[in-house]
Amino acid sequence: MTTPRQTALDIAYTAMDAVPHDDAARLRFYERLADCELFLMLTKEATGEALSPEVFELADGQFVLAFDLEERLAAFAGRPVPYAALSGRVLSAMLAGQGIGLGLNLDVAPSSILMPAQALGWLQQTLGNAPEEVEARIASLHPPSGLPDMLLQALDTKLATAVGLAGSAYLAAVEYDTGGRGHMLAFIDAREGAEGALAKAASEALTFSGLEAGAMDVGFFAATDEMSARLAKVGLRFDLPEPATAKEYQPAAPGMDPAKPPKLR
Repeated sequence: MTTPRQTALDIAYTAMDAVPHDDAARLRFYERLADCELFLMLTKEATGEALSPEVFELADGQFVLAFDLEERLAAFAGRPVPYAALSGRVLSAMLAGQGIGLGLNLDVAPSSILMPAQALGWLQQTLGNAPEEVEARIASLHPPSGLPDMLLQALDTKLATAVGLAGSAYLAAVEYDTGGRGHMLAFIDAREGAEGALAKAASEALTFSGLEAGAMDVGFFAATDEMSARLAKVGLRFDLPEPATAKEYQPAAPGMDPAKPPKLR
């Protein structure tokens, strides 16, 4: 007998459910929901970008159904059904303002929950808070200090999803020539065009940690910059995952693979 697969969403939901009045646990659940891939039940196969979600009328209002594993969708439906795979952030944006809630993993997982339309609206609004862009000259750098473990864990988890967007990142205490002080998350060798997504990821880690916005700045540097060497000396390093490299396909001659004997006609 196999043990049911537990997902990051299950873990976050269980932690939230154990402490109903803990805002931090609830924020972490919403963050996992935004980041994870969901399989949305449809009435028919998607045509281009047009989706027709299956909408259920319940006592608490209208809901669409989504699951964080394909097998969970299949287990709930009990039959083949069309679906669309999209992130929680995309789904919340799609449903925002329509008065439709989300039935998540209903009856098939520990994270089974009915989320009202207001909750999805809050999530969409929170995700829409973009960081402001400013320019400042760095006077000095120091090792990070006084930051809660909750933020460090949130950064570690969030940056693990930024596959291929940068080589690494350093968190350091910073003092500017204006006299201002704070902390900065500095990305090294960010991929061209990825700066906005990385700044947003850092901002979300801060928001869903329950800390006040503005407690951390974001910077971008090339590995060859003198500033990168200074950051490496004092900063807390985060290594961002690299994308999986595609293996070159090399067809094998029939009968040469011992795991795949030739078919007999």
